Amino acid sequence: MTHRVIVLGGGVIGLASALELSRKGHDVTVLEKVRCGGQASGAAAGMLAPYSEIGEDPDDFFRLCLASLREYPVWQEEVKNLSGHDFEYTNSGSLHAVYHEADLLALKTRQSWQREWGAEAELVDATRIKKLEPHLSDSIIGAMHYPEESHVFAPDYVGALEEACRKNGVTIVEELEAVEIHSWKEDIDLVSKNGQRFQAERLVIASGAWSKELEETFSLNLPVYPIRGQICAYELGDKQVNHIVYTSQGYLVPKANGTLVNGASEDIAGFKTDVTEKGIARLTNWNNNIFPFLTDLNPFHTWAGLRPATQDGYPFIGEHPSAKHIIFATGHYRNGILLSPITAKIVAALLSDEKTPVPIETFAPNRFTY
Repeated sequence: MTHRVIVLGGGVIGLASALELSRKGHDVTVLEKVRCGGQASGAAAGMLAPYSEIGEDPDDFFRLCLASLREYPVWQEEVKNLSGHDFEYTNSGSLHAVYHEADLLALKTRQSWQREWGAEAELVDATRIKKLEPHLSDSIIGAMHYPEESHVFAPDYVGALEEACRKNGVTIVEELEAVEIHSWKEDIDLVSKNGQRFQAERLVIASGAWSKELEETFSLNLPVYPIRGQICAYELGDKQVNHIVYTSQGYLVPKANGTLVNGASEDIAGFKTDVTEKGIARLTNWNNNIFPFLTDLNPFHTWAGLRPATQDGYPFIGEHPSAKHIIFATGHYRNGILLSPITAKIVAALLSDEKTPVPIETFAPNRFTY
């Protein structure tokens, strides 16, 4: 059975969900306040690195991230084929680097449980590191090598998602400024600031950092807050970086266009997306401890995006507790690019009353509502 579906939000999660729903035969419309991918999605570094970023334990969030990482090889090919647009997807592997002997024990602990989930995690010493990344600092004494971790060039990926949606029959309406939900308990009725009316049978909330504005509408506590992430990029010139390099202070990601993306400093600045000298200095003050050659370089590009952070760090994915035709897919914080394939498949499964590909109880949209 197919439905008329509205997806509220044209970021990477909204576009991925719209694409998957259209592939299932649904009539899908995406509504976006500004431009698709214009906020957190297009500003992301594009890391697909759950092993590096989640080191504590294999909780439901780790399993969600891992499932999405493993969707990517097929998913990205499908997006390219459907859109007719190429984008960088690089299985570079990653190095989670450390500077102190005490940190090696933490890496070994991480390695032990991650291997149970199929991680090809290899603890490498300083000599081996230099073979993998010759320009790394001599201060780095060890690293965990994850050959499965990858990255995409986020702006091109999001652009390809949008084009794939359009070619697959999704209607995308942008620059609406604001959209008001007039009714939702039975039929879906939305009205934009300029008076356009949109009606459907199902509604997917993918509003990112703006989701908290819908608390009163849906009688739910949705603690989603904008966190500004600032990033800079360098031109590598004759230097070569082969892997994502991750440390406790941040990350560096080499791109196929010869640049090195360095992120990300975070702060609370409301919905401001301006770049600050202090924010970029948080990156430039430490990155030469990873690659000393950065001491002599200045970033050629700086930018910022808003990350939709939730109170507990987990996204909201699931149905409204009293209205199954309302589906939430929001609050993905710094993992929107990574989680886009699995979230899309979960949304499509929920809308079709099918079993979700992974358990989602932990991400219930009413978990803060009492």
